[in-house]
Amino acid sequence: MLRLADLDTAAIEALLAHYGLNLVRVADGEAIPGSYWGEDEAGIIGSTVYARGDTPVHSVLHEAGHLIVLPPERRAGVHTDATDSIAEEDAVCYLQIVLGGMLPGVGSERVMMDMDAWGYSFRLGSARAWFEHDAEDARAWLIDHKLLTRGGEPV
Repeated sequence: MLRLADLDTAAIEALLAHYGLNLVRVADGEAIPGSYWGEDEAGIIGSTVYARGDTPVHSVLHEAGHLIVLPPERRAGVHTDATDSIAEEDAVCYLQIVLGGMLPGVGSERVMMDMDAWGYSFRLGSARAWFEHDAEDARAWLIDHKLLTRGGEPV
């Protein structure tokens, strides 16, 4: 599993900043504020994503995705859990894969492999199969919310 410590975080910080988000590094061994899953999983509070060096990159991208899909006025009240619906959760999963593709040393394929290793479950058996063959509704949600272009590029 690709961890935050495996990367130069400048690219992730720049990507998050593009969406008005901040990445705060938590010291090794410290509890991660706003982590829904605990342990090494990323956390969210307001417009900030919290992570340690041992936090999986896909977790950082997933939690960032939760904040990206929210309008800024809703972000302010977020603490730990940001999901509003299944459609929104699906959109976040799709977005984390797209965002991974924008990061040097990461890539969409690696994000999907790590999602599978973490235990995400999709009807078609893998993140890749879902992304390529069963995620039209998630993609449409992101396009409708002006987070992806019709060509599939992030806004």
